[in-house]
Amino acid sequence: MFGYIGVGLAMGIVANTSHLSVLAVLIMSLIVYAGSAQFIIISMLLAGSPVSAIVLSTFLINSRMILMSMSIAQYFKKDSLMQNIGLGFLLTDETFALSMNKLNLTHQRLKPTWLHAANVVAYLVWAAATVVGCLLGNLITDPNQFGLDFAVVGMFIGLLYLQIITDRSKPLTTQLLVVLFVAIAMYFLMRFFPGNIALLLATLLGCSFGMVVSPK
Repeated sequence: MFGYIGVGLAMGIVANTSHLSVLAVLIMSLIVYAGSAQFIIISMLLAGSPVSAIVLSTFLINSRMILMSMSIAQYFKKDSLMQNIGLGFLLTDETFALSMNKLNLTHQRLKPTWLHAANVVAYLVWAAATVVGCLLGNLITDPNQFGLDFAVVGMFIGLLYLQIITDRSKPLTTQLLVVLFVAIAMYFLMRFFPGNIALLLATLLGCSFGMVVSPK
């Protein structure tokens, strides 16, 4: 939640300095619900970009969620279609990572009620944080001076660490090898592709590499 609060405040502050109203920020957070995409949307609105370009950009930025949803769907095969749609609708990078860590403690099982609760809490905290950030926008001109832009990065480092120390199904060396491979792949892909496309490609390559090096 601290990651959501930090980035949400920063997003709200940026929105305020871009002359968006509190109501507009709240509606954007409830409908778009994607930190990086919302930052891009704000900058594109200021630049006068057409709606079609904004929609396409948002889709590309969030396309990684297709892979995450497919990965987590296998744990809800016995649940209804509507249940799965509800789970996927509010799934985020953070609740996905949290779910992967949860699997290590529940014998590779997830309950829909648990994921619904995590998703809804994250959803409400994000919306509230962006609104508060917008209200505070007149007081804070540079959110980066407080390190708020590092909040999500720090949170993911913690989640990765928890995943590595709790997952006993794979050797530590294998996990570290995959992490290193993805980091190197991302470094080189960033030279040729936009950040979000590079991230998607690095994820696919990392999955394939993990399948090759994992013990049979």
